[in-house]
Amino acid sequence: MRAVVFDVGNVLYDWDPRYLYAPLIPDRSSLDRFLATVVTKEWHFQHDAGRPFAETSAELSALHPEHRDLIALWGPRFADTIGGPLPGMVEIVEALDAAGVPLYAITNFSEEFWTPFRANEAAMFDRFRDIVVSGTERMVKPDAAIFDLAMRRFGLGAGEALFIDDRQDNVEAAERAGLVGHHFQDAPTLRRTLERAGLL
Repeated sequence: MRAVVFDVGNVLYDWDPRYLYAPLIPDRSSLDRFLATVVTKEWHFQHDAGRPFAETSAELSALHPEHRDLIALWGPRFADTIGGPLPGMVEIVEALDAAGVPLYAITNFSEEFWTPFRANEAAMFDRFRDIVVSGTERMVKPDAAIFDLAMRRFGLGAGEALFIDDRQDNVEAAERAGLVGHHFQDAPTLRRTLERAGLL
């Protein structure tokens, strides 16, 4: 192996819609109900596939007019759903970069949300040679097409890169595409895997 391909959400950065909505919906049961039935992860995943927030929010607000104001915050305050880099991950990225290991990423991320996030996190992502963003390509993990695209763009052959993702279905899809999979748990476990692979 000569390269590393990262997922972004819940591998490099902590992501949870509760970070945005918990201060706005103080009652725990009301918050749980809102996230389970209104602003759900399944609804958000439409953005990862390329649908614009203007469309999805209009549809959701029509279904839940009583929550229109809260729904409207999702787009302009999406950055508030991101809690920051996960412990130890900045250090791992810096160490790999310092060792000259080519870094790439494949992320399920809305293009319109990715652009400002990428700009704000330049210190992290400037170390990456290329990043495939699902919302830009209009294809999402674990679809085989996004992995095939990434392998071609990154210039990687079978077995040449370690792919790190927090979702097992994504890891399995990556392995079918020729990447070596690592199901992410935490930074110390990942570091041991990187060391065994001779990447650190």
